[in-house]
Amino acid sequence: MIRVALADDQPLVRAGFAMILDAEDDLTVVGQADDGAAAVALAASARPDVMLMDIRMPGLDGLAATRRICRDPALAGVRIIVLTTFELDEYVFEALHAGASGFLVKHTQPTELLRAVREVARGEALLSPSVTRRLIAEFTSRPARPALVPPTMAALTEREREVVALAAQGLTNEEIAAELVVSPATARTHVSRAMVKLRARDRAQLVVFAYQSGLVQPAG
Repeated sequence: MIRVALADDQPLVRAGFAMILDAEDDLTVVGQADDGAAAVALAASARPDVMLMDIRMPGLDGLAATRRICRDPALAGVRIIVLTTFELDEYVFEALHAGASGFLVKHTQPTELLRAVREVARGEALLSPSVTRRLIAEFTSRPARPALVPPTMAALTEREREVVALAAQGLTNEEIAAELVVSPATARTHVSRAMVKLRARDRAQLVVFAYQSGLVQPAG
């Protein structure tokens, strides 16, 4: 059973998501929060597998709450999907860097919501190639962005750098395997090793590191 928590300041949004999730045999909603502080407390008490986190909430916002949860080693098992009204939201990139496993727009279809929760619960990153490439390219290309290059990027082997670069372009493990003419298992191994070396929480952070280190250049 996948345990899901909801954090959103709009009761109707929470109620709608809860209804969709609880209708599934393999999903259950274990708690709801209406602001960031309550979301952090809920993550600590309920230990959900996945938390849907609205970015814009009163008081402690979803970005700060995501950062606190992802920095807490005791909450390493909590995966966060940030919710946003617009696809190109400047705070989404920061949430991904903070440790969120992906993002969804609030008007997403129910089937997409369910797929997203299940994928993130399995440890995958929720990275739509088209949307994520556009979003990261937009905000990493700003000259004012802070220098957040991971210090261990030089530790990657040449093949691991190739794999990370392909992942940052939105390719799946299977597509990376086809591109490099290796098995999917080998591609997964390279991705996993790169994540360990870069201390990336998940594939989403791996992609962010690839752009911020300059390994992949924003398009345009």
